Amino acid sequence: MISVWLRVIRVKFLLASVIAVLLGLAINWNQNHTIELFDAFLTFAGVMALHASVDLLNDYWDYKRGIDTTTKRTKMSGGTGVLPEGLLKPSSVYRAGIGFLILGSMIGFYFVFTDGIIIAAILGFAILSIYFYSTKIVDSGLAEFFVAVKGTMIVLGTFFIQSNQIILESILGGIVIGVLSSLVLFITSFPDHDADKSKGRKTLVIAVGKKRATSIFWVFPLISYFVIFTGIFLGLFPILSLITILGIPLLMKAGLDLRKNFDAVDELIPSMSNTLKFSRITGALFVLSFLFDALLIN
Repeated sequence: MISVWLRVIRVKFLLASVIAVLLGLAINWNQNHTIELFDAFLTFAGVMALHASVDLLNDYWDYKRGIDTTTKRTKMSGGTGVLPEGLLKPSSVYRAGIGFLILGSMIGFYFVFTDGIIIAAILGFAILSIYFYSTKIVDSGLAEFFVAVKGTMIVLGTFFIQSNQIILESILGGIVIGVLSSLVLFITSFPDHDADKSKGRKTLVIAVGKKRATSIFWVFPLISYFVIFTGIFLGLFPILSLITILGIPLLMKAGLDLRKNFDAVDELIPSMSNTLKFSRITGALFVLSFLFDALLIN
């Protein structure tokens, strides 16, 4: 049963939020050379709870709308399969999603009391967007935008909790991580195109069409690298952030494979997998660049 719950929570995708929190902590360490361990632990717990909530509620609503019963599931797309396979009751998944939302919100309210209105604004955005993500947000074609903003807010919020400051480094760093996560969401919506469209969902891939979307794929990494290189040029990011280019071979392979196989679900799996690896490796290297820079300065 534990393995079933870990499956429906989509543990491997939680790494995106882990990297976002780590970047906020790394930027703070680079800037201020301090880490409040208790606050860092609570931040991780709150962010993981909220991330689990959105995934659980997404599985619930996709099942209720019949999306997960009509799409072909892969290890990267098509939902977790837990509800279509009858491994859990829909009501149990919904209650767990709401439970994680309440838990994450309670941790967030603690930081509202300790750190003020900035955290209140971030928490308010998180609660509303998580609850309405699988219905209003995705149906409006705003899922990728939401994920980019979510990543930015996690980095910004983590840094603010540690330092009580908002600086350009945390905003731009958050954009990098958020857009990298959006790229993963974008490519995993290709196999679900037909099922999503038949049930009234409007993803970005549906809005522009699968063939044209293969070109839009490149926009996401271009934004991330533009922000990284601009940050380096302005002296906001360490020169070591150039190590993020090490992920480009994975990106190239993923994008070129996508162009050839955008309409074939099984052939899309390597492209989705390489995109996920590119996103996580690039994010991790970005985090390490701040940590190594802090060590070199000291």
